[in-house]
Parts: sequence; C-alpha cells; structure tokens
Amino acid sequence: MKPYYITTAIPYVNAAPHLGHALEFVQADVLARHRRLRGQPVRFLSGTDDHALKNVLAARNAGVPVASYVSSAADRFQALQELLDLSCDDYIRTSSDPRHRPGVDYLWQRCADAGDFYQHTYTGLYCVGCEQFYEPDSLVDGVCPEHGTEPEQVAETNWFFRLSRYRDQIKEAITSGAVTINPSQKRNEILALLDAGLKDFSVSRPAARAAGWGIRVPGDPSQVIYVWWDALTNYITALGVHQHGEDYKFWWAGRGERVHVIGKGITRFHSVYWIGLLLSAGEPLPTTIHVHDYVNVAGAKLSKSTGNIVDPVDLVNVYGTDALRWWITREVPLLGDTEFTTARLIQAYNTDLANGIGNLGNRTVALLHKYYDGRLDLDDGPVIGPAWASIDLDTACAALPSKIDAALQSADFRSATAQLVATVDLANQLLNAAQPWKVIRNPDGDPGLIQRLLSRVVQACRTIATEITPFCPGGATRLTSQLGDSDRVTSPEPVFARLT
Repeated sequence: MKPYYITTAIPYVNAAPHLGHALEFVQADVLARHRRLRGQPVRFLSGTDDHALKNVLAARNAGVPVASYVSSAADRFQALQELLDLSCDDYIRTSSDPRHRPGVDYLWQRCADAGDFYQHTYTGLYCVGCEQFYEPDSLVDGVCPEHGTEPEQVAETNWFFRLSRYRDQIKEAITSGAVTINPSQKRNEILALLDAGLKDFSVSRPAARAAGWGIRVPGDPSQVIYVWWDALTNYITALGVHQHGEDYKFWWAGRGERVHVIGKGITRFHSVYWIGLLLSAGEPLPTTIHVHDYVNVAGAKLSKSTGNIVDPVDLVNVYGTDALRWWITREVPLLGDTEFTTARLIQAYNTDLANGIGNLGNRTVALLHKYYDGRLDLDDGPVIGPAWASIDLDTACAALPSKIDAALQSADFRSATAQLVATVDLANQLLNAAQPWKVIRNPDGDPGLIQRLLSRVVQACRTIATEITPFCPGGATRLTSQLGDSDRVTSPEPVFARLT
C-alpha cells in the first residue's frame, strides 16, 4: 500500500497550548490511526515552531534567555502527546532538532540557485501575532483580522522571494487535482486569491530586530530567515531533505500521500507560499491540505495572544481523554467555526459513548453472563425473529468500514462518527425489539435463538470497537477487552462511565 505521511502545523510556543491546538492534533491523529488500521504505512509528524519573533518578546517579558524560554514552553506542547493519546511517529523542534537547520540551508540554496531571491527595502504594516505584513485593505477597521490588534509600521531591507513567478504553476497544481485543498470552499478561496495576482514576499528579517534568534540567511548573517519560510520547511527537514535519504524518498519523494492538517488562518501560507517554495526548490508538492475552522468560546476565537483560551490539560484532568477526543470528532463540522462549552462535551460523551456503545456492550455482555455463562454461539444459523426481521445489523456492520473510509477521505470527522453512532443505535434497536430478557424467561421462548442473537450483537460491538479505535483509542481498548476475541466475553463493567 502507498505510504501515508501526515503532519500538523507546528505552533508557536509563546504561550500555553489551548483547545484549538488539541483539535488539530486529534484530527491528524485520527487520520493517522485510521490509515494504520487499514494496513497502510503511516508516518505522523508534529512539532513546535521555535523561531517566531513573538517567542522572543515572550521570553523578554519573562526575563529569561530565549532558548531557555522556548525549550520550556515547547515541553508543554510535546506533553500533549500523552495527554491526548496521540500516536506521533516523529516530533521536531525547529530551534534544537539537528535535522532542521541543514534542511533549511539546503532549500534556501536551491531557491537561490533558481534566481528567486532579491533584496528589497520595504515599508509595511506588520502583525507580530501573525508574523506577517498586511496590506491596508486586508485589515478590518485597521486591525489584524486574526488577532484584532493594530499592526505596527515597519521599514526594513530584507530578502524577497519571487512568489509571483509561480502563480500559474500553483494554480495548475490546485485545479488539476495534484494538490487537493479540502473542503472545496477553502480551495475556492485560494483560487480567488491567485486570480487576484500574487506579490513577492519578504523571507528574511534583520537579525537585530529578532535579537539574533533564528536561522541566519546563508551568506548574509545580518538577516535571519523569516519564521514562516523556516517553519514550513519542517515537513521535509524532518525527513532529511538535505540528504535525500531513504526516509525522504519513501515518505515525500515517492508515490504516497503527503497530507497537511492546518487551521484556516494559515491556509495561504500552506497552499500558496509553501507550494511556491517547493516549486522553486524542485521538490514534490503535498497531495492534500485539510483545513479546519476555529473553536470559539462565547463567540470569540481561541487565541494565545488575547488570552482567550480553554486549557486541554484541565479538560482531560476533569473529563478524560475519551470525552475530549470524542467532542472534537463528533461535534466539530467540516466547515464552520464551533462553539465550545463543557455542557456540550458532557452531552456528546454521555449520549454517544456512555449511553450508546458503552451501554450496548455492557448489557449484551451482562445477558450472556447471566444466562449463558459468558459463552457465544458463533453458528451462522438464522437470528431472525418476527419482532426484529427488518433490522439488518450484519449488513450495517459490513458496510461501516467503507462508510468511515469515505468520510475520512475528506476529513469529515462528524460524518464518520455519525456512521458509528448510527450502527450503535441500530444494535440497540435490535435488542429493544427482540427483548431477549423476556424471551429467555418465557417457557415457550427459544434460548438458542437468543444466544445467537446476543452473539451477533457482540460481533457487531467488536466491529464498532475496531472502528472507534482512531477516535477513542483508550475506550476502544477497554471495550475490546470486555468483548473478548473468541467465543467468550469477559465480565461486564462500564467502559465509558457517565459524566456529571
């Protein structure tokens, strides 16, 4: 099978991580786990973006050296791997990983050899939060549309990249399907941007303004490489692009999928700047860019800069990893911002996990233990009764994996989890219609039929447990243990305890 290389955006570490970061990490993890479940070779990369000017300012405010501040702050982001049950295969910190700087230098030289750098004196409006210049007509009432802050006027002589040279090639890559931007609305936004024309952009900053923090421009130590140019390259510096070794050839330069999961605020950087950089350097392009919208609280975007955050550590400590991962995948739509409340998190968990799959598995196992010593009847004989003849659970379970495949192909996590919930609901309908607890006590009932029925429900639960693994790996492991893997089930106990 083709290799599947998936990455998250690497966040700035100027403040503690928030729920928006957790959303992206979990979404990427679900895609990685799902492809592994299907037997595909997977490499999942995340990391931290250490060279931002805002990191310098945060360290200055804290009164500590930049390197010390960044290292400590990055630890908090890396700790999310265990907290959120992420299955990262690799993790890169751009200030300290020995793979990164040689890769950046290599790519810079490739673009230089293509004649795509020139020096230019520039005056513009710079947002430190975004680490980018804005045109006046791109502001909203004079402030940055992402951070709500007024950009500062900056005059600099920097190195510029000839992005305008690659407009037609970038557009061709997107319209031809060589690069898929998902959902289609985000693709259309980028195409509209390209149709309006591209300007070259600054790819360095004076080293003095950055307090010397960053990777120096090769041949010009007075400048450091612009943090976005530096950061975007992590996806291939982590693979050793400067050496073009086996990892790079297998995961990036081969025929596999190369997938980025990013937030909508950085779509332009990944769908335009990054593709232009790769075209200039003569390297392969990503195949898919999945774009998610934002998590809001009280109608406002979560932001480290504004202090409007929801701490994922606190959420997991109170409600558990399963609850947070399930809310992210069950409640967040493919398109549109999502309002977060703890009440919605609790409701999603209790409805779908505790009262849904958890209750289904627990009561089925309990009945098997009570009446059949926990033994299954895996005979292929009929399990059709007059009260439930129209409920075809076997067919639904057989179709479930392909339905989840189709939903996750476009990163539609809500649709994928809806398929799981629908199958659970169908199994519960079957039990409610059959009422095995009554049939077993009825002298004229058929206990063999009921044992086969309960066994089929256990088989359905095993399918559901497998398919829910990418979404709630911890809960799926507990459920699988309860359901067993042969002709016996273990003792009944709650897999998903209700939240209050």
